[in-house]
Amino acid sequence: MAEIRDIKSGRSGDPPREPTPRRLAAIVAGDIAGYSRLMQIDEEGTHGRVKRIERDLIEPSIIEHHGRLVKTTGDGFIAIFDSPVEAVRCSIVIQQNLVGRNASLPKHHWIEYRIGVNLGDVIIEPDDVYGDGVNIASRLEGIADPGQVYISGGIYEQIKHKLVCGYESLGDRKVKNITDPVRVYRVLPDPAAFHQHRKRRENLLIFLLSFAILVIAGGVLWYMLLQPRGKVGNQASAPVSSPAELPKAPTLPAPAVKEAAPQPQPAPTVAPAQQQAAKPAAPLPQSTSPAVPVTPPATQPASLVREPEMSSLRGGSFPMGSNEEISEKPVHQVTIKPFALSKFPVLVREWNECAAAKACGFTATGKDDAPVSNVSWTDAKQYVAWLAEATRKPYRLPTEAEWEYAARAGTQTKYWWGDQFQSGMANCKNCTDVAAAEQPIRAGSFKPNPFGLYDMGGGVDQWVEDCWHRNYQGAPTDGSAWVESQCASHVIRSGSWRNDARYVRPSNRDSYDTNVRYHTHGFRVALSPREGLKEDVS
Repeated sequence: MAEIRDIKSGRSGDPPREPTPRRLAAIVAGDIAGYSRLMQIDEEGTHGRVKRIERDLIEPSIIEHHGRLVKTTGDGFIAIFDSPVEAVRCSIVIQQNLVGRNASLPKHHWIEYRIGVNLGDVIIEPDDVYGDGVNIASRLEGIADPGQVYISGGIYEQIKHKLVCGYESLGDRKVKNITDPVRVYRVLPDPAAFHQHRKRRENLLIFLLSFAILVIAGGVLWYMLLQPRGKVGNQASAPVSSPAELPKAPTLPAPAVKEAAPQPQPAPTVAPAQQQAAKPAAPLPQSTSPAVPVTPPATQPASLVREPEMSSLRGGSFPMGSNEEISEKPVHQVTIKPFALSKFPVLVREWNECAAAKACGFTATGKDDAPVSNVSWTDAKQYVAWLAEATRKPYRLPTEAEWEYAARAGTQTKYWWGDQFQSGMANCKNCTDVAAAEQPIRAGSFKPNPFGLYDMGGGVDQWVEDCWHRNYQGAPTDGSAWVESQCASHVIRSGSWRNDARYVRPSNRDSYDTNVRYHTHGFRVALSPREGLKEDVS
């Protein structure tokens, strides 16, 4: 019988083990700042809160972003992701959600994670992960500030053009037990935050420079004011030749001033006529835009606003929810007042008008007639606030009840077209022959529902006004938004082109962090009654 021998020692032994699997992964390492202090203040309470955060926030967020929780470490966790983009998105969601959780607590009771993210080749075990890639992620977490996400240069290179974030370079850092320095970046979830942070630094430098100049100028002025007095008081010791030099100083600048003064005088003789001729020409191109206010608002004097096309709904009562998912229960009767809803989700070209007016946080990419995406709830609120001010009409986000009423369009079937799914009715995963793309296809590419509304299912996920609640227990029955003073997450509806058919049901509901952008999230706008309603379709 053939004998199996150890290759290195030549001794007989067990069959050689298969090589330990290795793979390239994005590693997320998280750790609670000040954990020992928190345990000293309230051991049982802190332990319970940490376990709830792991169960209700960290684990679901990792799963939602297609990652794997490798282990928890009492005061921290390690997770791995195939995608660096999803790893950073997950980290941002965790940090932003914790801000809302901490808002009602005294600062010394806050649970704040420090998170480090690195891209590296790792060894995978069933219950652990090893390698320098893990060590670097842990070192980044160790130097991160509480509530912050620090990423390595490898992660930055993978995500810099794929996430709408700011990144502050912290330079090369020497970290423990790692030979080469690591390039470190701090993630700023709000893309304006980086510019604000840099502007604050620039303003500080300008202030310090101005202060230094004022000190120097003050010293010179003080010297000049005191110098004549010193000469008067010491006339006996002054040199005899110094009075002869004094008359020369005032004679030098006088000719230069007289010669330079007449030079700019001919220019104003032509400028007033040119300015008067130019003034009436500026507004002429604007007069051709339809459905706009006669007088542009003060916030946008140079251009007119393209309003979304709206459909008015008479309102009525309907049973909201379903028995298919726990979050959609209980089914409850809701009465909706008349309102208007945009026929399409807000489009790229409509969003970019707000961006051009400096009222929205970023310029959207993609085709003008596609729905805008990668929008947070906060972004959507900025847009409706700008639109309302620019048009002097009460634009807003729809409530969750209004959205479902409009999506059902008077039906009570599983989908608005019936109980059975039909291909080619919505832009969703495996719903059509159209291949999944990085962005949704043109708005209105599929049939409208009976209320004349397009893409009320598929296309982009759509933000509504309501805070997220796990079910409808205690929900309003008058169609109003269900809100609190502090919302860590808000409701999204519709499902997207990346979701399968079950998400396009009118009753389907989900949630996402209030301040975090995601590439499938968009929105549509609503209008309060008796404002711009031209026709009833319900």
